[in-house]
Amino acid sequence: MPKISVLDYLIHQLEGTLTPDMETHMKYPTAISSTLAIGITAIDHGTATVEIAADALVHGNQQGTVHGGLICELADAAIGTAHSTLMKEGQSFTTIELKINFYRPVWKSRLRAIAHPLQSGKTITHYSCEVKNEEDKVVAMVTSTVMTLHEAKAAGR
Repeated sequence: MPKISVLDYLIHQLEGTLTPDMETHMKYPTAISSTLAIGITAIDHGTATVEIAADALVHGNQQGTVHGGLICELADAAIGTAHSTLMKEGQSFTTIELKINFYRPVWKSRLRAIAHPLQSGKTITHYSCEVKNEEDKVVAMVTSTVMTLHEAKAAGR
């Protein structure tokens, strides 16, 4: 059975129409997303929205708020998912830069990360990602640079 595109795979996954014979060349769900219970809620060509039920009792830091690393991972998951929709077989990618600004603390909230490209090239793509709480207030803003790897450089990734 031929593999389907990552975008088609994720659309089927999101719609609940994924069948056992449907495969893509990337691993979904990712191990980290499964471990942290990060779920995809919207997907399109080059864009993605992912969510997590964040709770300081589970994901807390020493101050008693949700750890910034979890918020960063949520944004990175959205950006990686968005970029994976652009990948063809024989391609992979890696984050080469990520910057996060935190705007407000989180104690318990359903967090949503919305990623979209700011500029896309053959090798380098720049992304922006807003992380919002369930009140639709921005918790953090992330920018990231992702490098697409081709053929031999993508092998094993």
